[in-house]
Amino acid sequence: MRRENQSCMSEFILLGLPIQPGQQSMFFALFLGMYLTTVLGNLLIILLIRLDPHLHTPMYFFLSHLALTDISFSSVTVPKMLMNMQTKDLSIPYAGCVTQTYFFLFFTGLDDFLLTSMAYDRYVAICHPLHYTTIMRGELCTLLVTVSWILSCANALCHTLLLAQLSFCADNTIPHFFCDLGALLKLSCSDTSLNELVIFIAGVVVIMLPLLCILVSYGYIGATILKVPSTKGICKALSTCGSHLSVVFLYYGTIIGLYLVPSSSTSSEKDIVTSVMYTVVTPLLNPFIYSLRNRDMKGALEKLFYKAPVLSQ
Repeated sequence: MRRENQSCMSEFILLGLPIQPGQQSMFFALFLGMYLTTVLGNLLIILLIRLDPHLHTPMYFFLSHLALTDISFSSVTVPKMLMNMQTKDLSIPYAGCVTQTYFFLFFTGLDDFLLTSMAYDRYVAICHPLHYTTIMRGELCTLLVTVSWILSCANALCHTLLLAQLSFCADNTIPHFFCDLGALLKLSCSDTSLNELVIFIAGVVVIMLPLLCILVSYGYIGATILKVPSTKGICKALSTCGSHLSVVFLYYGTIIGLYLVPSSSTSSEKDIVTSVMYTVVTPLLNPFIYSLRNRDMKGALEKLFYKAPVLSQ
């Protein structure tokens, strides 16, 4: 019976963003511009880190992986949303929906673990500056990124395999602009208690534990900064952490607003707006945060543009 129910559900309908039909063209242009800016901005960060030898450090190694993750994260949901807005075809195949869910969960977890690795890098840089090069070796950085990818893959695969075991009977309408796992569980006519238990456990491991590690790291960083006698030293330490801390507040702020703030009667629209924040807006703002607040990135950007006319001659 389960196989029959699953085979009957050949596609889902994504209702998309809660906007008026007359505003579709305006929002299509807006989100297309935001998506292109996200891709180009993060590609520019990767290019700068690749070309400038001064940026071949652990912090920028993690940043390049975060930029790649942001491009992939936006590409999981935004192109399909734009296609639906343009063609008015709201359907997505069952296999495509499950695949989108997998990659959405994968890159969400990868973002969490990379931000945690970057927080550890900042902790070592400020709290143990004399041992920084010894601790943050290339091998450790590669190991942290590799473990982040493995844990994210395992988390997403676990959710996706459990999702594939569910039956979907009649209703195939998803009130969202992508295949959100929570929305899919509400449509299922199977027992989803195991799925919900795994979501809770994974939420602790993938979201709360990394956030706790980041907070502990910055607790030690704050205590170390307070011991610095000079104002110049304090400003230097704060500038070192400012960009990363801004991204952490932006990313986790929206996730906490989505999952921890009590739901209201308009919870569906609130979930959609909050999801837009961390799937579209946050990846868009990250390049600006790191380029505008980071002296090394601005210096690398100036050198790139300064060399460009010379290379063209």
